[in-house]
Amino acid sequence: MDQAETLLRIMKERQTEVNHGSQKGNTGPRIITVSSGKGGVGKTNLSTNLAICLAQMGKEVVVMDADLGLANVNIMLGMIPKYNLYNVLKGQKTISEIITDTPEGIKIIAGASGFSQLADLNHEQKLNFVKDIEKLDFADIVIVDTGAGISDNVLSFIMASNEAIIVTTPEPTAITDAYGIIKTIGSKKKDVDIQLVVNRVQSSFEGKKVAERVIKIASQFLNMNVGNLGFIFEDPVVSKSVIMQRPFYSMDPKSKASRCIKDICLRLEQLDVPQKKKGFAGFINSFFNYYKDQKNTGLDHE
Repeated sequence: MDQAETLLRIMKERQTEVNHGSQKGNTGPRIITVSSGKGGVGKTNLSTNLAICLAQMGKEVVVMDADLGLANVNIMLGMIPKYNLYNVLKGQKTISEIITDTPEGIKIIAGASGFSQLADLNHEQKLNFVKDIEKLDFADIVIVDTGAGISDNVLSFIMASNEAIIVTTPEPTAITDAYGIIKTIGSKKKDVDIQLVVNRVQSSFEGKKVAERVIKIASQFLNMNVGNLGFIFEDPVVSKSVIMQRPFYSMDPKSKASRCIKDICLRLEQLDVPQKKKGFAGFINSFFNYYKDQKNTGLDHE
């Protein structure tokens, strides 16, 4: 290859990086973990619709279903993926072969049955898996939809990510559990950027009041800064979309819930979050390390 060809190749690569979005640059994708203190608060609905909103803003978005027991992302989209992470761990498929394209413009990775074995791989299997997972670095954003609660798996994903979104509702039990997971995160790692989303609110006043309460308590008693990413109105279109297995942001983009998703999406884009220069493979490596540490301390919260 002569100098002209080399220069042309470099220029094309740089242009591809520019077109792909300056947010990713050379640091790999922005990795956002979406979690909640308890189940049933709309965590997966937020993950899915937020991903669609970001994709419509020109981002390359992958949603990874990291809920061990309840694989709900594909259900929200009305899809039944043929393969998931289990097939990758067994060496039957590569990560590229199990990524599923969707009509909404996002890509998903079904992985509920696979994550339960992820931490039990031997050293060689981990190396091969991490090498394969590097193929996800094409994405601008990877949203990791975890299970609910403070299990070792959930905490390990949160601590390995760049930032975490904690979803709650105005119900007292949900607020208490949201505070509980924030407290647990803070006791293990102080530099995780945590943002709060309050779902199913009756008014903007209620959404702001709940968020301010959690943020104030976290600051006062945990010395932690929790951001207010926004709220989502209680909206009949949400339950209708679940029944129809079609995300509400696609089904009715002008609905109250969809407008809230748009606001959250815009705020998310404006956040100045230091990105860890490790790519998605580094994220999985960190997950392995944190999960191992959790097990070694004998603190299994499941």
